[in-house]
Amino acid sequence: MSEVDEIAEKLRAEGEKFVGIFSALTDEQWQAEVYTEGTTWTIRNVLSHFVTSERGLVKLFEQIRLGGSGAADDFSIDRYNESQQAKTKDLPVAELLEKYESTRAETVTWVSGLKDSELEMVGRHPFLEQTTLREMVKMLYIHNQVHYRDLKKVLK
Repeated sequence: MSEVDEIAEKLRAEGEKFVGIFSALTDEQWQAEVYTEGTTWTIRNVLSHFVTSERGLVKLFEQIRLGGSGAADDFSIDRYNESQQAKTKDLPVAELLEKYESTRAETVTWVSGLKDSELEMVGRHPFLEQTTLREMVKMLYIHNQVHYRDLKKVLK
């Protein structure tokens, strides 16, 4: 199995795991507060973040794959996240979950289409700064795992 295939499979499996976790939440759990510093984020906000950040990052990755430089030096993760939360605030949870499933499926398809050599391409990631597409793509599942760790704390 190629490295691209391994990464794509890991993303696919993680996506299925999160769909199962989110699908089992009660209405009350969706409103549980995960982050309270600055803007309060509930579990619903975390799911919204999974959707919007992944969608935006895969567009960035494709730009890098096509020879672009990546995120602008003045890109603000906080501003981006705030604007995306505002765009998704009225979406029902069921629709967000569908968007997560479709976004992750599109990500897996995109990753599966990479050549192993393209994983070496370098660009600017909004958080990692200058790095390879390999590290950027791996950060997709690391990012979600970090948020999941925080989410699990409030569900106990």
